[in-house]
Amino acid sequence: MSTTTTSAQVPVTLRRGPHLGPLARYILIRFGISVLLIFGVTLVTFTLANLVPADPAQAALGERAASDPAIVAAFREAQGLDKPVVTQYLVYIGHLLQGNLGTSTQSHNPVSQDLSVAFPATAELALFVIVFSIIIGVGLGTWAAIRQNRFVDQLFRVVSLIGISIPTFWLALAAFYVFFYQLHWAPGTGRLSASLQAPPKVTGMYTIDALVAGQYTTFWNALSHLILPGLVLILFTVGLLVRFSRSAVLDVLNQEYVLAARAKGLSSAAVIFRYVLRGASLPILTIVGLAFGSLLSGTVLTEQVFGWGGIGQYAYKSATTLDLPAVMGVGLVVGVVYILTNFIIDVVYGVIDPRVRVQ
Repeated sequence: MSTTTTSAQVPVTLRRGPHLGPLARYILIRFGISVLLIFGVTLVTFTLANLVPADPAQAALGERAASDPAIVAAFREAQGLDKPVVTQYLVYIGHLLQGNLGTSTQSHNPVSQDLSVAFPATAELALFVIVFSIIIGVGLGTWAAIRQNRFVDQLFRVVSLIGISIPTFWLALAAFYVFFYQLHWAPGTGRLSASLQAPPKVTGMYTIDALVAGQYTTFWNALSHLILPGLVLILFTVGLLVRFSRSAVLDVLNQEYVLAARAKGLSSAAVIFRYVLRGASLPILTIVGLAFGSLLSGTVLTEQVFGWGGIGQYAYKSATTLDLPAVMGVGLVVGVVYILTNFIIDVVYGVIDPRVRVQ
């Protein structure tokens, strides 16, 4: 009699590598795209700087020194301008990887050192403007949408139109003349009064550094200098946000899920904050990101009027003196600012709206 033995089937579990969720995969893809865009910015910045028809040697050396061929040749060799364009670009990338943006031909300081002073000044102004602009602009835009075609709506639309239409440089000049020269309500140009010294550097933003150091007199003085240029830029940014917020909220107000929330008996405040603003947040975030990137990249004319010493004023001086290393440094910083701002906005998109990260 034969006996048949049946072997037991043992389930085998295969180990797989770590599984990335939709949000992590979405962030990694956006990060990779941002890195490629930064590389493209370096290429565009270098190409445009080298297409400038003027001679950088003559702009840097002056008319007398530029007339001496030996001095011009020595300058070109020192700056690497005698090498082929491809070689110059590779050297430029190698320096960037080491954190070297070149040396300014006007200040004779490293461009990174000049930008480390100019960029925090612009960042301080930009943060002040964007925080108040979001609070005021989104609030008024939402209120206008809720009160559609009523007096409040018409009033806010007129105010936003005025804010967008008035040139910021004209408004800056008018505000400076009225509030400083005529009424003496605002301090003069610069970020601090001449009688005060800058606080110990932590962030480069005088208001924050003064608070960290406990220098409250310096803090109030820096804040008083910040208010007038900030208000000029807030008027334009608020006008922009009111129009886009109103349009975004109107698109959401008649959606079925909003009508269902109202049918459940939820209060108006709950419907607005839990449903309407969340549904309208994506287009609002887009315009906030663009506005913040624009502020961080420097408001040239406003900074020039108020002598703010930010990246906009630095870019203006560099362009007028044909300081190519400084111009390339500013172009790179502006490009990176926009790319990082868009990356952060894309990540927030993925966190807020699951449909974005799934797609």
